[in-house]
Amino acid sequence: MKALIIPDHDIHPTYFSARSAAPSSAWRPLDLVSRTIPHYLGLAVLLAGLSMVSPFSIDTFFPSFRAMEVDLGVSRWQMQQTLTAYMLPYAVTALFHGPLSDALGRRPVIIWGMGLYTLGSLACVFAPNFASLLAFRALQGATAGAGMVVGRAIVRDLYEGPQAQRLMSLVTLIFGVAPALAPVIGGWIHVALGWRAVFAFLALFGLVMVTASHIRLPETHPPEQRVPFSLQSLAVAAFRVICDRQFLLLALAASFNFLGVFCYVGAAPALILDHWKLSETQFIWLFLPVIAGFTLGATLSGRLAGRIPPMRQAGYGFALIVTTCTLRLLLHGLFAEIPIYVQQIALFLSGMATQLVFPVLTLRMLDLFPQARGSAASMQSFVSLAVASLAVGVLVPLVQASLMHLALLSALSVWLGLVFWRIERRLSGRAA
Repeated sequence: MKALIIPDHDIHPTYFSARSAAPSSAWRPLDLVSRTIPHYLGLAVLLAGLSMVSPFSIDTFFPSFRAMEVDLGVSRWQMQQTLTAYMLPYAVTALFHGPLSDALGRRPVIIWGMGLYTLGSLACVFAPNFASLLAFRALQGATAGAGMVVGRAIVRDLYEGPQAQRLMSLVTLIFGVAPALAPVIGGWIHVALGWRAVFAFLALFGLVMVTASHIRLPETHPPEQRVPFSLQSLAVAAFRVICDRQFLLLALAASFNFLGVFCYVGAAPALILDHWKLSETQFIWLFLPVIAGFTLGATLSGRLAGRIPPMRQAGYGFALIVTTCTLRLLLHGLFAEIPIYVQQIALFLSGMATQLVFPVLTLRMLDLFPQARGSAASMQSFVSLAVASLAVGVLVPLVQASLMHLALLSALSVWLGLVFWRIERRLSGRAA
């Protein structure tokens, strides 16, 4: 691949300040971390792969839900808790991944996290009962977020301004294939080999990520910039971040905006198998429009970077998703049944709008704490995942029997996200 020359002003200044300092003998950045970045696309692919671990862990075994209920002798509500058992530890440990990477470096946190995730996935293959499956799912959740959380800090270690937004959007663009591929792969594996083989696939994917990270992942946080890790410092940093009114409003705005789409992902088995009457190998009919929307939105976000103010772009995204979800709710209220393709169009537009909003708000939250981006990334993930866990574990099981109620949950979520965002804009004194 021909070397891509990145202008000096696009690479984050803290990187060069670290380089100008007397580096320790242990600090040996890879090729990727240099004034000439020959593997810019390679970095995006690797970070996207690490981010794919979570959607693969959530979506791949959706087609196996009904078979697992029978095999393990559990109800549909109990089966839904395999998502909660994954997402709650995911949310809690997201608080630790960033601060650990601030103290130990980015590479070791990701490599160890992916290694433990692989072991947890392998344990799910041999789970003898439902209780042990929940425990191993918790181990998956506790480690799967290392790549995503620390990956965001890596982007911000290297770049700033439009270049950071472009790389974040490129990561999102590549990552976007995961939720579409995961249930398709999972469906065919389930039909051919059974549900345990689906978790064997996740273990193999984790092993690939461990190997790729060990070989190609750069260390972007030099020893001179690291801070000692302690539970007290973690608590202080987390408290400082979460008590920042602007950060909390942005985190809630991003979380509820994303929930407008994610509540449909959490209800995927009921939506595909019960409402749409499709088979275990046809989950792509739900995930393809969502991911197509994510992909287009991420592409637009990358192209708009540096051309329009970021918060204006976020405003366009909020307007689109609020309009789409409100219209879908009205259609469900007016008609007893609306065509599947209309629901798919709404999912496509919602996915596109989400990706116009999310990269902008993510970078803004990280910029609020330039000396503690790991902690900020962790707290953002914690807020987002806590909201998603509550929705998937409690709210979605209550509403998924009715498409009207599911649309109502989606619409309320995005309206709430818009309210939080508008309050933040007003308090910060900047026009949208």
